[in-house]
Amino acid sequence: MRRFLPFIIIAVGLAAFAVDLPLRIARPFASDGALLETKLGLDLQGGLRGEYQAIPQVDRPVTPDILATIRTIIENRVNATGLAEPIVQTQGADRINVEIPGTSDRDQVRALVGNTGKLEFIPLPPEEYGTQRNPGSKTAVQGLPLDPKPEVLFTGEEIAAARPAFDTTQGNRLAVGFDLKPEGSRKFAQYTSQHIDEFFAIVLDDLVVSAPFIQGAITTGTGQISGDFTVEEQNRLVTTLRFGALPLQLREVSFTEISATLGQDFLRQSILAGIIGIGLVFLFMLIHYRLPGAVACVALLYYALVVYAIFRLVPVTLTLAGVAGFVLSVGMAVDANILIFERTKEELRAGKTINAAIEAGFNRAWNSILDSNVSSLITASILVYFGSATIKGFALVLIIGVLVSMFTAITLSRVMLRWVVRQPWARKAGYYGVEEAEFTLVAPRGRSREAGVRA
Repeated sequence: MRRFLPFIIIAVGLAAFAVDLPLRIARPFASDGALLETKLGLDLQGGLRGEYQAIPQVDRPVTPDILATIRTIIENRVNATGLAEPIVQTQGADRINVEIPGTSDRDQVRALVGNTGKLEFIPLPPEEYGTQRNPGSKTAVQGLPLDPKPEVLFTGEEIAAARPAFDTTQGNRLAVGFDLKPEGSRKFAQYTSQHIDEFFAIVLDDLVVSAPFIQGAITTGTGQISGDFTVEEQNRLVTTLRFGALPLQLREVSFTEISATLGQDFLRQSILAGIIGIGLVFLFMLIHYRLPGAVACVALLYYALVVYAIFRLVPVTLTLAGVAGFVLSVGMAVDANILIFERTKEELRAGKTINAAIEAGFNRAWNSILDSNVSSLITASILVYFGSATIKGFALVLIIGVLVSMFTAITLSRVMLRWVVRQPWARKAGYYGVEEAEFTLVAPRGRSREAGVRA
């Protein structure tokens, strides 16, 4: 494994560099054909803001618990489509505010947030709608309501899972596959076994999505919703089914486009401050740790390259809080290198050769690095699980940064230093922050200073 490590590092670096380039490339594993891009948050880029009012029903008033449920479902829906990091807040007794960064497509947001997502499975009476062999007087038309609406067999609450699929019986058209819970599976199996060739409507928010005929008994608890879907409609339906229907209908109160709260000038100032701070860190590493410090600077540049590529691949929405998390992770990456290099200097002062001192520095500093990083990962994971959208963004950036920093500090820096110390020009004690006289004094008796430092 050790012999292949340099090639793995080079391959990862080249791949990260390719992802970082501002080219129009489709994001890998994205079913919706989304492009690789750097997503900025509402505070840095602006976006859309919608205000909705929950409409009470006779048997279901608007309560704080129901309002909180609506907020959670909307937030999950928006996050699942890649329009991260939404700010969804309750306001007053019956209002929901939704702010989504980086988008100007109002229709997409309206369709995602405003629809209730009430899914119903409705048998169509054969005396009105006929059968596959004998058409009736009525037809269930996609996109229109059923009038009058027949009795519902079961609702979307019986959906256990939903996923994108293809309808191979109709030219590989886009479809949505679903799995039913035990009760829904039992009802579906019983009905389909007794009504073969009859029509069965799948209705979303009172509009027919599809109305296939029953070809045979469906006893596996799985099914498929077919229709003339676009990729966006397919993904939206999957998202709606995954996170369930809203408990109450929403009425759109207002919908406006909002500008960045911080603005481009603030963004430029923040980036400039980050560059100055990181530049000072580089200067400190070069002055205090010299040759190992130069290696650490190269490793940090590699670290920034890889982290930015991950941000574009996931994708991560960068807010000012996320930028702060990234800068914090850079500091932790430097901290790991400092622990390693200080331990290496101690080993050199003890008279060890360069190779032995470096290996001992990495091995003995590893426990401290692991403990500190694991503590950070635990804290960040708690923030991801319990935090608001903005806090989750900060924590996600921090987790990615910590994981990559562990790789660069322990792997990349080690491989580079192993190569550097084999070079004749690198065999000087001053390059490692150790005084010549001190190094000569602690070298083992009978060995010259050159022998003490030779790799």
